[in-house]
Amino acid sequence: MVTGPKAVVIGASGGVGAALVRLLTARGDEVLALSRASTPPVDLADEATIAAAAAAAGTDLALVIDATGFLHNGHFRPEKSWRELSTEHLAYSYLVNAVGPALLMKHFLPRLARGTRAVFATLSARVGSIEDNRAGGWYSYRASKAALNQLVRTAAVELARTNREAVCFALHPGTVATPLSAPFAKTGLEVREPDEAAALLLGVLDRVTATASGRLLDYRGEVIPF
Repeated sequence: MVTGPKAVVIGASGGVGAALVRLLTARGDEVLALSRASTPPVDLADEATIAAAAAAAGTDLALVIDATGFLHNGHFRPEKSWRELSTEHLAYSYLVNAVGPALLMKHFLPRLARGTRAVFATLSARVGSIEDNRAGGWYSYRASKAALNQLVRTAAVELARTNREAVCFALHPGTVATPLSAPFAKTGLEVREPDEAAALLLGVLDRVTATASGRLLDYRGEVIPF
């Protein structure tokens, strides 16, 4: 079996993903940066590319970070009312925010190192918390991130049976100054630059233990209720 890099970042072309790659590389970690434009490429809508990328990453992985996600594009915007719901928007949000990450877990969790702490983290969002939802709106994004949280919880239960020291959890990065959040940043909302946000996330990733497996943590390491 081929020993892989110490860290893998999927979604490495995005604001948070690219910042994570920079910081990991700067501190001397060996990093495999994956995206739709990388070699090999990763397309969340194409499981074959995910399987090929996982094979290229090898085994004994210490850290896998899924920094992918979808909130809006030129065609879809977060829904303010149920009147704006559409099959197409819901399906695309679930594909990118839940189905894709689930397939990443399928192919990368078995490649985590054994007998030592190893971490798989996927970026989720506080707005995916059902208990914390008091504002409404953003139907597709909220629901797809809630689905992601449940997938993480379920995968963590299975992972613990075969790799007890491994951690599989969801991570809320806060509001980051990227194209994804820029149109929705409210006045007075705390917005961090990608490198600052990535540094906070790495702090959590460096100290997280198996007790956090299956949970949703924020960038301070605090548990967010599902």
